[in-house]
Amino acid sequence: MTVNKKINGGELVLSLHGRLDMTTASTLSEEIKSSIAGIGTLVLDLVGLEYISSAGLKQLLSVQARMNQQGKMLVKNPSAEVREILEITGFLEVLTVE
Repeated sequence: MTVNKKINGGELVLSLHGRLDMTTASTLSEEIKSSIAGIGTLVLDLVGLEYISSAGLKQLLSVQARMNQQGKMLVKNPSAEVREILEITGFLEVLTVE
């Protein structure tokens, strides 16, 4: 998985490409930990994400909990496959998905 980062004032946009699974969830975690200070809005752009596993879903919940303390998190542009996983697991009800 690759993560492209763009900061615009208090907004951090992370564009994810590839697979978010057990082997790559730590990459996202480290990127967020190193970039989140002072961020009010975190946007996870999933347009390039091909697959998300239970480890990736767990990472999304962890990030959501962290952002609830300092602002908000938006999930944008999930592919049809990723959106279906989010729907089946109930994450569409938990996360703000656009």
